Amino acid sequence: MTHPSPWRIEAGALVALALPMIAGNIAWSAIAASDLLLLGRRGAQSVAAGALAINLFHAFLIFGMGLVTAASPLIASERGRRRHSVRDVRRTVQQTLRAALFFVLPAWVILYQAEAILRAMGQDADLARGAGELMHGLQWALLPFLGFTTLRNFIAALERPVWGLVIMLAAIPFNVIAGWALIFGHLGLPELGLFGAGLASSLSSAFLFLGLLAVILTDRRFRRYRLMGRFWTRDRERQRQVWALGLPIAITLGFETTVFNASAFLMGLIGRDSLAAHAVAIQIAALVFMVPMGIGQAATVRVGIAYGRGDRAAIGRAGWLALMIGTGFALCAAALLVLAPRMLIGAFLDLDAPANARTAALAVSFLGVAALFQLVDAAQAVGAGVLRGLQDTTVPMIFALIGYWLVGIGVGTLLAFPLGLDGLGIWLGLASGLGAVAILLVVRWSLRGRLGLLPG
Repeated sequence: MTHPSPWRIEAGALVALALPMIAGNIAWSAIAASDLLLLGRRGAQSVAAGALAINLFHAFLIFGMGLVTAASPLIASERGRRRHSVRDVRRTVQQTLRAALFFVLPAWVILYQAEAILRAMGQDADLARGAGELMHGLQWALLPFLGFTTLRNFIAALERPVWGLVIMLAAIPFNVIAGWALIFGHLGLPELGLFGAGLASSLSSAFLFLGLLAVILTDRRFRRYRLMGRFWTRDRERQRQVWALGLPIAITLGFETTVFNASAFLMGLIGRDSLAAHAVAIQIAALVFMVPMGIGQAATVRVGIAYGRGDRAAIGRAGWLALMIGTGFALCAAALLVLAPRMLIGAFLDLDAPANARTAALAVSFLGVAALFQLVDAAQAVGAGVLRGLQDTTVPMIFALIGYWLVGIGVGTLLAFPLGLDGLGIWLGLASGLGAVAILLVVRWSLRGRLGLLPG
């Protein structure tokens, strides 16, 4: 009787873990996209204002998500060392939740000033006012969503990610109904417009956190970790580990996200049509990106478990398989963006409305560039994930600074303004930045043994 090869076994484990993570990421992106879909029924003005608010909020959200991502490699490596560890896993989850709280408190103060921040950046006064109105409802989503992300990382590191997907799927109709009711004044509720859109997202984030917490506290496979037991006990060493590993991840994701945020703000300087088109195109690209992002998250766990065991061969198998699967998907995604851009854009804009004609045409051109950078975007997402499994986060942070800001924004600004390519130039700059980061990360992964990143 022949036994399956280690590569086949690893591929099965990686895919089994990645699929629920991917589906959960798509569900998360669908929640964000549903907000823009609802705002799109109010017109391009609401979409543009919503895009400004959501981009500013996501700068803080993604930074916080990077911070709490530290839980995943820490728990995975602990499970590699001791399969049935309980106390150290609980310590990691609790201190990650506390780190999230420390981050959120000052973030709330800053986000409350969204209108003033956007006006100081030179954005249109009416759009900034609308964005500030939406933010006053949206900002409260930050803490519960980071709490949900921490718990989702916990169950993923235990290689049981399905409940995170279940709760995410349940949150989609909840968010749509809440947004429909609060934005337009249905179900006996007042018509709150942009503020209602933000409030609906906050309620949906609370739904996510409380739903997954209820599962963890009642399911026997998770209950034994007693995550809420002695929650406020001080644990300086584990808190230090969370920040030491999570802060570089947060800064890395912050560089990546703020590049896209900066591109939105630059679009605002070009014109409302460009900004609205960018908002639609970036939502479509973000939906596609959820797949390599999920593969990277699964790779962090699989590489982390092998790292904890000290198994160099298993580390290599997990990482290379993740990179191959991620880039293979990217080729298929690029084909979709090239062959059916108007079909995708039609989900966000009424293509038959003359007022949307220029916005739709710009969005098509942006998706053409997005198709070009699918391969490098997937490579950088998975490359970052496999290096996190080795608890290597500081150097990738430097790569992100170089690639996203020096290359991405530098090239984009040059092409958009002095060379007159406007929004298309900004998107070409984004592609250049993603390509630079992808090359640096994959080369570092290839040299992991020589660079001393592997266990002794």
